[in-house]
Amino acid sequence: MKDGFLDKLITRLDRFSPSEVQNLVSRLVRDKGFLENVFEALKEGLFILSPEGIITFANQSVLNFFGIDQQRSIGQHINTAIRGFDWNSIASPDTVTNRDLEVFYPEHLTLNFYTSPIKGHVVEMNEHLGYVMLVRDVTESQQEAADFLESEKLNALTLLAAGVAHEIGNPLNSLDIHLQLMQRKLRKLPKGDQAKLGSLLTTAQGEIKRLDSILKQFLNAVRPTSPVKEKRQLHDILKTTLSTLEAELQSRHAQVTLNLADNLPLLNLDADQIQQALYNLIRNAAQALPASGGDLWIDTENSDYEVTLSIRDNGSGISPEHMGSLYEPYKTTKSSGTGLGLLVVRRIIREHGGEIEIQSEVNEGTTVRIHIPREERQLRLLPDNQPEIIDLELE
Repeated sequence: MKDGFLDKLITRLDRFSPSEVQNLVSRLVRDKGFLENVFEALKEGLFILSPEGIITFANQSVLNFFGIDQQRSIGQHINTAIRGFDWNSIASPDTVTNRDLEVFYPEHLTLNFYTSPIKGHVVEMNEHLGYVMLVRDVTESQQEAADFLESEKLNALTLLAAGVAHEIGNPLNSLDIHLQLMQRKLRKLPKGDQAKLGSLLTTAQGEIKRLDSILKQFLNAVRPTSPVKEKRQLHDILKTTLSTLEAELQSRHAQVTLNLADNLPLLNLDADQIQQALYNLIRNAAQALPASGGDLWIDTENSDYEVTLSIRDNGSGISPEHMGSLYEPYKTTKSSGTGLGLLVVRRIIREHGGEIEIQSEVNEGTTVRIHIPREERQLRLLPDNQPEIIDLELE
């Protein structure tokens, strides 16, 4: 490093005897090799940087995190090696920096890095020698924190659900009964009054049904339910769901194209719950299509481990700011939606041991994939990978 510790040390070599110089050089070489071995053994990533931000050492872990090549990275500025990195906003010779960052290549990771200045204390020289940057992969811990927060939210909603069912459900039933009584009384009135009051009565009954539907969605979203599974054919459930939605799909001028895998195995499914999940997903896709109509593609794939069902549309898509809150209750882009549909779908799929993934682009469309394992995931004893011990006898 220019004007670094070694350069200043060299200018003072005349103060040392030949034996002292030899011992110092030998120690530097030995220490360098030892430290490099230690650094390479770390699971954490490690950069050693000059005061200007030039990379002088990088272990294999940090190279893997950022997808960079060691030969080309050494001697490069860190801003060049890591695209989008802003060294000037981080580097300070007097303070320690601790920040999180998100990388998307070669893997989507959440990383935490710790940058600390290096000070020299040899032969009465105390100057800034550079920086050490320690990088840790915190993706898993971030996901665990998010899962814990989601679990806490659902627990709170579950407690609220018990009160909601009593405080809203019972009055709704009472209102419905009284409206039915009013409907009977209405038949005894003159026809002119019947038409006027009948319209108001129909509106009131419709609003009660809508409130009851919202209440049921809320309870289904938060109440823990155990699926009753039996061997079922996913294609049969899909076709039943499409039949149920046929009128709505036609009214929206949706063209549905099926590309179904041959010889799909029977899966352990709760048919009612899976139909509910598919109903929500297909209906969401249809509602995203333009008023003039659009296309829906439904595909199934079969691997040795799982069955994947994909629902793709060429509708309005989902904006990036909404992608992060897809499963949050009561957050929806629809004027009349509750925001509970996807929460219910994900709970159903996860209770079947599967997972859901969503990809979307504004004005291009959305693809939803649900992955369901072919078999129940149970405890599996891993093979013993210990090396075989061979007794060698010297002749």
